[in-house]
Amino acid sequence: MVLDALARLTEERVDHRFKGLPPDAAGLTVGELAAQRRNLFTGGFTTPVLALSAERLEHNLAALETYAARHGLAFAPHGKTSMAPQLFQRQIERGAWGITLAVPHQARVARAYGIRRIFLANELVDAAALRWVAAEQDADPAFRFVCYVDSVRGVELMDAALTASGASRPVDVVVELGAGEGARTGVRTEAECAAVADAVAGARTLRLVGVAGYEGEVPGADPERVRAWLRRLVALAVEFDKAGRFAGLDEITVSAGGSAWFDAVADVFAEVPELSAPVLKLLRSGAYVSHDDGHYERLTPFNRVPREGGLEPAFRLWTQVVSRPSAQQAFTNAGKRDAAYDLDLPVARVVRRDGAERPATGIEVTGLSDQHAWLRTSEEADLEVGDWVGLGLSHPCTSFDKWVLIPVAEADGTVVDYVRTFF
Repeated sequence: MVLDALARLTEERVDHRFKGLPPDAAGLTVGELAAQRRNLFTGGFTTPVLALSAERLEHNLAALETYAARHGLAFAPHGKTSMAPQLFQRQIERGAWGITLAVPHQARVARAYGIRRIFLANELVDAAALRWVAAEQDADPAFRFVCYVDSVRGVELMDAALTASGASRPVDVVVELGAGEGARTGVRTEAECAAVADAVAGARTLRLVGVAGYEGEVPGADPERVRAWLRRLVALAVEFDKAGRFAGLDEITVSAGGSAWFDAVADVFAEVPELSAPVLKLLRSGAYVSHDDGHYERLTPFNRVPREGGLEPAFRLWTQVVSRPSAQQAFTNAGKRDAAYDLDLPVARVVRRDGAERPATGIEVTGLSDQHAWLRTSEEADLEVGDWVGLGLSHPCTSFDKWVLIPVAEADGTVVDYVRTFF
């Protein structure tokens, strides 16, 4: 089923819906275009065009697989980063336990492409979505779905919707411990966590299987504060277990881990004591798959523990100089419609002219319009109208979601695959 669904992605016809693809490829299937192994720079692609590095993508997938295995962590990478079933499958092949998602639509995409384990890092109170979850569970005994609960009211709404749907299998839930006052979602105190757990125990349609949270929301996050909160999360699991809240489980879930503090998660989860059932220590980092040239380049834990490995920015947005009004200014034809800009502006990395590539010395992106990047150029910049400028992007999540079909290119520009996204 999984391979059949993924194979159907290659049967989609190339047309005007897909930015940057060669106009003369219209009418070909994605698979046929991939088989031609066109070159990104000479094969008819139009600018702007976003590409993923085949080599760097593979490196990043391997890096987190190795890291999780080394630290005894199960891994459910956050799929909202890419919303690309092909990448989900590669992550599963690299040992991922399942895929983390955030909202019902994302879960439906994952199920459509055969994902058997979904961790929804949100409280789910939408009755229509809960009916869908119940139907998926009833239709497939092997399907595992886990989601957050963070309020008694939420538990009541879930139970009512699932009861009305006639669900035959309970939905597994984990109590979300909030990262502190002023943080995002999650229960603020241990006493309130116990109240939510009590509500779950009273709901026939729900089963408490663990605790979870997101350390990236710890106020004033630093190694000491993050580790202190993670120890609270572990202590909550221990207290719940002592109170018999996990009785009868084959496995207890303790989950955390974004892309900025997975080293702290690994350290603290190594301290989890023996509980009444084996513990699934579930890491959920997602941005690693493409990494970036800004936000996560600065924040990645591999900066703190370089001996453990490293990640490489896999995105390159190729854009073309369309105006050079002065020696200090140039404009390329990619803007907010094409590039992530919510955390940092793009960074000029390389310039291509006549098949030769060189560093983008003296070139700085100072702003984005809808369809233009504003470049400031110094005396060092050798830049002409028609040059291709390769931009590094910051924030994978808002890079993927601007492109429906993304070429995967090898170092010499040969396009070997196309990644389909569903946002």
